[in-house]
Amino acid sequence: PPSGRLADTRGTVRTRAGAMDDLRKIGIGLTAVGMMFTFLGVLLFFDRKFLAMGNILFLAGVPMIIGLTKTAKFFFQRRKVKGTACFLGGVLLVFMGYSFFGILIEAFGFLNLFGDFFPVVLAFLRNMPVIGNFLQLPFVRSVTDRLVTKSRLPV
Repeated sequence: PPSGRLADTRGTVRTRAGAMDDLRKIGIGLTAVGMMFTFLGVLLFFDRKFLAMGNILFLAGVPMIIGLTKTAKFFFQRRKVKGTACFLGGVLLVFMGYSFFGILIEAFGFLNLFGDFFPVVLAFLRNMPVIGNFLQLPFVRSVTDRLVTKSRLPV
């Protein structure tokens, strides 16, 4: 096909960059919907049900995206133990009904776990058409450069 995509009978779409199977697509959907539920839960004054559903969907989606073994290796690295403990402790607090404190602790853990990815995300956003123009403004660029100082890749 002219688009460079090859489809086989199992629903896997192969591209030149690699395969995107159905499990990974479901994981991306679960993670995105989980983040949306978490955002809505915060927006609706820390609604416990939305936050709990967001946590469940996020925690179910991540292993589907990168695999169970890689997820365990990522979360239980020696240097990420504090972030993992805070993130999972915050999830537990949300489940117990202390949604405000749970989401604060969870956010701290999330930043510790995924903070290494922010320079990569920022570089990606700077190359996007509309958002990139905004991020290239001198004031915005100086602020984002100060917030994201690490230059090494998280992988």
